[in-house]
Amino acid sequence: MSNRDDERPDENPASTKSLHDDDRDPLGLSPQVPSDIPRGLDRRKFIMRSAVISAAAVMTGCTRSETERTAPPPTAESPQTVATSGTGAGPVVPLSPDLDVVKKEKGPVLTTVDEFYKVGPGPSSSHTIGPMRITYDFYQRATKLPADKLAKATALRVNLFGSLSATGKGHGTERASLAGLVGKEPATVDPKFLDSLRDKPDQTFQVKLGNKSIDVSLKDVIYDATKGDFKHPNTMTVKLLGGDEVLLEQEYYSVGGGFIEWKGYTPPKKNPPKYPFKTMKELRTYADDNKTTIAKIMLANEMSITGRSEQEVNAFIDKIINAMVATVKSGLSMSEDDVLPGPIKLHSKAATVYKRAMDDKYEAERGIGALSAFALAASEENGRGHLVITAPTGGSAGVMPSLVYGLLEVRKVDRQKVRDGMLAAAAVGYLCKHHATLSAAEGGCQAEIGVASAMAAALVATAYDAPSLVVENAAESALEHHLGMTCDPVAGYVQVPCIERCAFGAVKAWTAFAIASNEIASRHRVNFDETVVALAQTAKDMNSKYKETSEAGLAQSVTLC
Repeated sequence: MSNRDDERPDENPASTKSLHDDDRDPLGLSPQVPSDIPRGLDRRKFIMRSAVISAAAVMTGCTRSETERTAPPPTAESPQTVATSGTGAGPVVPLSPDLDVVKKEKGPVLTTVDEFYKVGPGPSSSHTIGPMRITYDFYQRATKLPADKLAKATALRVNLFGSLSATGKGHGTERASLAGLVGKEPATVDPKFLDSLRDKPDQTFQVKLGNKSIDVSLKDVIYDATKGDFKHPNTMTVKLLGGDEVLLEQEYYSVGGGFIEWKGYTPPKKNPPKYPFKTMKELRTYADDNKTTIAKIMLANEMSITGRSEQEVNAFIDKIINAMVATVKSGLSMSEDDVLPGPIKLHSKAATVYKRAMDDKYEAERGIGALSAFALAASEENGRGHLVITAPTGGSAGVMPSLVYGLLEVRKVDRQKVRDGMLAAAAVGYLCKHHATLSAAEGGCQAEIGVASAMAAALVATAYDAPSLVVENAAESALEHHLGMTCDPVAGYVQVPCIERCAFGAVKAWTAFAIASNEIASRHRVNFDETVVALAQTAKDMNSKYKETSEAGLAQSVTLC
């Protein structure tokens, strides 16, 4: 990374002394950081296999040689082959190179805050917000068909594939899809409307297309094949039918974080960024060479790409900040007897955790408890299907809001510093999306909670005026220590283990900031770009059973009574 060798070894500009003046500060988190390899085999994979065999020997009580005899033999793999390691799952289908989310790796980051931070209904950006955006897009296309075609229309049909089919029921994908068809948008839909579809599933609605009205219901959303040769794990088709004739059909992909694409998708043209970057190294070099911050570089790019003024960019960020604070407050206000929808019968715990944490006699425990409660509160709102913010996804919607709430409402940090933190956090999210994934269906929960935790760490470091290297180091640590996290939602609902994972992601974000702001920054061994590469590779190698399919892990081991 640039400029690392030039830094003074004793540099520690992100002092946190002033953070702990108030003994009753519920966020008073003290930042004290107490043989030869067979030919043709990948060295890393061989070492990992040996380690797994040794661990299995310890757990089973067998000798290593006994365990090794029953282990699958190592095989040499071509670099182009990515296979799962479990039984019965088969090879992982690679993402289609036609997807724009894949092509973007080759150019500079062009994502903007209004594309990245999206308001919409939980419990999942890829399984709820994305499908609603997709069917709303199709609805808009259908309204533009010639009158003679619309006159033939008799039905609308949505088919869900892959992960959307496997866990869509727990995510309310069919309700979100129907809502989009009847003209509802994610940012403005009333959650009570979605609740009504759950409570009264037999409702029928009329969709007006030209002079024709078409009846639609949840029966028109079909859970189709869970496995197949799809361009993306979250694939769906939408059709307008005239009897047996297909009047309009489109194949769509919900690629994570509420972003959508479709077959033949061409991204909208944008202005070039003032500071084009593809890596954190390039981004940080701009900041350091211009003696400014990552947040200021990001602001300049936002203004350049979108043509908006600084005031307009800040106005949008304020809307997102206010929405995040609102989700935490709403979650904390829920009764301790509240039960989240679905078969798990999970009781809300945010208010209980907060109240009990505030009674703790130790400041550090109060801080950890309060921060966890804030994350639980926002994540429980997501579990209810209420409005949340993709930061970067719905499943991780408790992480960033917990830190935003703590900084603004508890620490009383200046709002402009939090705005700057939101821009730095967005940079972290952009890079993960650019080179890896934000989709649990593609990369497991490391792509959601891991990225959210990295974003939150960058947010906090920026809000406390840490230099660019400390911001990077904090984000890197948070992401690094989520690598390999699987997505195994029990019963397909974004509740267990998802809600508590948001709390752990928030605490890890703070821990990452604590370490990064106290260590000698130039001695941090791993850079952010290297960890994003690891995120992408781990996502490719992960068994598909652990990618939001509810086929393994807790989804299989937990028995619901």
